[in-house]
Amino acid sequence: MATHEHEITEPVDLCLPDGSLNPAAVGWSRKPLHRANLRGWGRTKRWEYWCVTTPTHLVALTVSDLDFLALNTVYVLEFGTGGREFECSSIVPAARGVRLPDSVAGAPGSEDVVVGPARPTGNKVRVEIRDENAGTRLRARCLTRERLPLEVDLLVSRPEGHESLSVVVPWSEQRFQYTSKHTALPASGRVRVGSEIVKFGGEGNDTWAVLDHGRGRWPRTVDWNWGAASGRTDGHTVGLQFGGRWTEGTGSTENGLCVDGRLTKIGEELDWRWSAADPMAPLSLRTPSSGQVDLTFTPFHNRAVHTDVGLIANRTDQRFGHYDGRIRTDDGEEIAVEQLLGWAEDVHMRW
Repeated sequence: MATHEHEITEPVDLCLPDGSLNPAAVGWSRKPLHRANLRGWGRTKRWEYWCVTTPTHLVALTVSDLDFLALNTVYVLEFGTGGREFECSSIVPAARGVRLPDSVAGAPGSEDVVVGPARPTGNKVRVEIRDENAGTRLRARCLTRERLPLEVDLLVSRPEGHESLSVVVPWSEQRFQYTSKHTALPASGRVRVGSEIVKFGGEGNDTWAVLDHGRGRWPRTVDWNWGAASGRTDGHTVGLQFGGRWTEGTGSTENGLCVDGRLTKIGEELDWRWSAADPMAPLSLRTPSSGQVDLTFTPFHNRAVHTDVGLIANRTDQRFGHYDGRIRTDDGEEIAVEQLLGWAEDVHMRW
């Protein structure tokens, strides 16, 4: 079932010279083609979010520029009963020293990103996103609350021809978001916490990276759902990318399936059903008309972030867990999804 949305196949500027949304930029693409030539201050938001998972651990790195401040984060989760959780966050007033490029950071032809001191102390965070011939290098350093040194060194591969999902979501001529979501990218490397080293990748290489690249001009308050997963199931390498609520009424969605490197774009809004009272309850995601998605997500951990620091108020329930059910590609192939590791989040943001 082909989407009704316009597919973009040539490079395009996100904005017109006056900073408003370029109508030619509205649509989706199978690789990043937009140049986020944003103008204006106060409502402009830029970020790079990488999450790399193994069957036992995950690590997430965030570099963000929200105009009036930057929030850069390193997060590590060890799965299972008694699993440890580490989070280091650095707030940078006026986003001083944080500069994100107009295209995907660390991709070929784009700029590298480096934030924070080389030897961070206190609440400071060092994050590096660099282009290497073999892929994108992710490095990070910080001190945990327990004063343990935490170091990340990962390499995300770029398989030839692997497709991603880039979408422009237009609320209005002055409020819009460009998002580029990349799933099911092989990764390898290691994470060190104190004297303990955790290897990512290796034999079987069941280590996968997901990128959320965002550039846009946002309203003051917004609510969204985001779900993603990567891994092997039913003889295929599968990446799931789903969004909800924030795209409603815009004519765009950020829903897609990446199967063996090929993207299926889904133009329907998904039906998300979850318990507002119990963040650990299973939730369901379905396409109400096409039947291309019929999944249940069962969480095993909730990363709850509830903050209010004046200019920014954030309520996030980022649930990590597994997807089960079925999906169908554009060519009609039905794929059984079994225990695909990922997340589903529910966010309210005032920024």
